[in-house]
Amino acid sequence: MTGPEISHEEIQQEIERTRERLGETVEELAAKADVKARAQAKAADVKTQAQAKATDMKAQAQAKATELSGQVRRSQVVQRRWPLAVAAGVLVAASVAVWRWRKK
Repeated sequence: MTGPEISHEEIQQEIERTRERLGETVEELAAKADVKARAQAKAADVKTQAQAKATDMKAQAQAKATELSGQVRRSQVVQRRWPLAVAAGVLVAASVAVWRWRKK
């Protein structure tokens, strides 16, 4: 007893399917073997990631600079007002001293 008979047409179709799968396998292997293309793709990915990171870092630096600039401005205002406060304190102390001296 022999197995089911396979027609010539079915054999041709099986051969075509096998050729297609073999062609796809060869293409996949060729892509894996193309080191230059893979290296270029990896370099492009790394470049994109680096640019994104640089953009993020720039935004963070600008935010920090703005924050520090505000702190410096507030500090300068305090530094400018400090002599005025001292002068007012001296004036009050001198006024009290003169008032007490005249009272005696």
